[in-house]
Amino acid sequence: MDATDRKIIRELQANARLTNQELSERVNLSPSPCLRRLRNLERAGIILGYTAIVDQERYGLPINVFLSVRLEKQTRDVIRTFEARIQEIDEVLECYTMTGASDYLLHVVSDGLKSYERFVKETLATIPGISTIESAFTFGIVKRRSSFPRLAHFEQRR
Repeated sequence: MDATDRKIIRELQANARLTNQELSERVNLSPSPCLRRLRNLERAGIILGYTAIVDQERYGLPINVFLSVRLEKQTRDVIRTFEARIQEIDEVLECYTMTGASDYLLHVVSDGLKSYERFVKETLATIPGISTIESAFTFGIVKRRSSFPRLAHFEQRR
């Protein structure tokens, strides 16, 4: 992947609805090589898909919760069971394995406190092998971005 591929990715992260013509103009390529590069990025699994950014509150899911989950033991079966069940739960937008005090960090959305309580009691807590669940509710979003920083930004720090 070269600098032109990274430009294509940055442009698409800013606006995935660009036509190939618009994209090619923004990255200074003619349309055919631009489309060829785009298809190569998709085939290589670098571009995984395209999505819409939606206003959570207007959609009806204004509550963001970050949950720290600790497992009773980190055995292969407990981990597999937990991770398989998490894949099935729609309220969980993201799940990360962690170092430190918790084993997982989950980003969960909800339409309200009662439904979040029901989610914890009736869905999350029923997964075998969980030792502790700690919830942290957000007041608001200070920054959210969907595009990666330029690599040159990191290289300048070195």
